[in-house]
Amino acid sequence: MEHEWPRVTIIVPTKPGQAEIPSVEAARRLDYPRELIDVIVARGKQPAIQRNRALREATGEILYFLDDDARPAPGSLRRAVEHFQTNPQVQMVGGPNLCPKDAPFLEQVFAVVLASWIAFGPSRARYDRVGKTRPSGEKELILCNLLARRATMLEVGGFDEALYPNEENALMDEVQQRGGILLYDPEVVAERRPRSTLRAFCKMLMTYGRGRAEQFRLHPTPGSAMNFVPPLFVVYCTAIHLAIFLSSFSDWLMFGLVPMLCYWIALVAQTVWSIPRFGLGRSLAAFSLLFATHVFYGLGFWRGLFTRVDHTKRATAEVTLDRPVF
Repeated sequence: MEHEWPRVTIIVPTKPGQAEIPSVEAARRLDYPRELIDVIVARGKQPAIQRNRALREATGEILYFLDDDARPAPGSLRRAVEHFQTNPQVQMVGGPNLCPKDAPFLEQVFAVVLASWIAFGPSRARYDRVGKTRPSGEKELILCNLLARRATMLEVGGFDEALYPNEENALMDEVQQRGGILLYDPEVVAERRPRSTLRAFCKMLMTYGRGRAEQFRLHPTPGSAMNFVPPLFVVYCTAIHLAIFLSSFSDWLMFGLVPMLCYWIALVAQTVWSIPRFGLGRSLAAFSLLFATHVFYGLGFWRGLFTRVDHTKRATAEVTLDRPVF
């Protein structure tokens, strides 16, 4: 008996006027019945709103969310769909987005940072193949390479349009609270290049921190507690430097420096661990960026605790939907 595959809608948000969309080109090479794939390109400037408009127009039972620069591997869609068919409780499936092997050296350094445990903790699974297929959550799944049941997305009301980024994190928490299973599969992969400059990378870190803080304000969960570590680390670093500047060394100051010493030992250990896999040059270049990751993420988090979250974006957002020839 021939396998019955469900219809899939691939949703790609992009900016107005962008002609060439790498994810759409990659989607044409997916190992999946062409007649069962529907592609919607949502053009606009508010990704959460763009995705919501597209999901309401989708015809597929399964939605595949891709960023416009993400290139899914040919077998990723078929593999993910099999998870949905095997277990009806599975509501979302995702995997890592990996740095292409031919990316420039600096981008590969950024990839080492993103894949490091000390910089991103469990979220490193978003940027590296980690472990085996398993039930997971919003810390490991990422929206640029994520599949979901359309019925579930409509049931929870889609993405929170006041959030960007982290709109998918709040939604995944909601799906889990309703009893749905989120699955991480390290072989459901897409290739996506990291930021191309140091400035862009640091800006991304601040944006991630801000988004996480805004998510905490709108959708607090117990899992949010660990996201306070980088902002508290920024406070600790500031306090230590002020103490050194304002006073001479004392016993209490030396005691206060112990956590910093342990922190730098951990950075060295992370770097040594990275060398066999990523090479000496990239691992050493990533060393200082590990510290920068915590600082810029922490600063962004502090900013996000006090930003104004705009709930009126939907009324002013302009979104156009295209269905490219597929």
